[in-house]
Amino acid sequence: MKLLFIGDIVGSPGREIVKDYVPRLKRKYAPDLIVVNGENSAHGRGITRKIANELFQVGVQAITMGNHTWDNREVFDFIDEDSRIVRPANFPEGTPGRGLTYVQTHVGEVAIINVQGRTFLPPLMCPFETAERLVEEARKRTKFIFVDVHAEATSEKQALGWYLDGKISAMVGTHTHVQTGDERILPNGTGYITDAGMCGPTDGILGMERSAVIKKFLTQLPVRFEVAEGPTQLNGVLFTLDNSTGKTKKIDRIRIDAACPFME
Repeated sequence: MKLLFIGDIVGSPGREIVKDYVPRLKRKYAPDLIVVNGENSAHGRGITRKIANELFQVGVQAITMGNHTWDNREVFDFIDEDSRIVRPANFPEGTPGRGLTYVQTHVGEVAIINVQGRTFLPPLMCPFETAERLVEEARKRTKFIFVDVHAEATSEKQALGWYLDGKISAMVGTHTHVQTGDERILPNGTGYITDAGMCGPTDGILGMERSAVIKKFLTQLPVRFEVAEGPTQLNGVLFTLDNSTGKTKKIDRIRIDAACPFME
């Protein structure tokens, strides 16, 4: 089983590089499942039905979300209908959407779980307890379990990785938009990386136009952030899972600079 995860898509530049490179990545790696984080895909905040459908049309099979899930109100019109979209499971009971879904591949069914951290983010329900509960539920159906932890603090993501080691196939961190170089297979077989990175403008700050972000730091006044322009990048991770155990056998970090493409 090969599972390709593509990091946070930021605005139209992120969408375009994903739509351009997903077919190439499919030819190069032949993934059985492609998952992306889409919580910033609509001009940097939220997602729309049209954007979700465009991603599905190029081969994405599931979309995880995060703290910007609700920023585009259109999401309330379709998030309950489409099981391929997964929002953080530790939102309060009764929140629209789902935090766990299943995607069928030719190798087997894959459980996809999304949780959001609480350090420097809104105080949702405990991501550790929520993840553990959903993992126990998923293990009744499948050995392939993937978790996207959308969190600010490196320590919280690392702690969740160790907490879930051996219970899941693989875990990625998202939200901070900077790909980390700590990909590894934990002792009990869970593939892990603290942050998968982002897809979008290379020369922005976390995908946003630089001057506005710098002004925010200098003045501490409210500033409107806009998605940056210019060259783009795609970041992601490819997990190769053992078909008999569901554990990670190999993990490959992917970084593509569209100005210097590595594949045709």
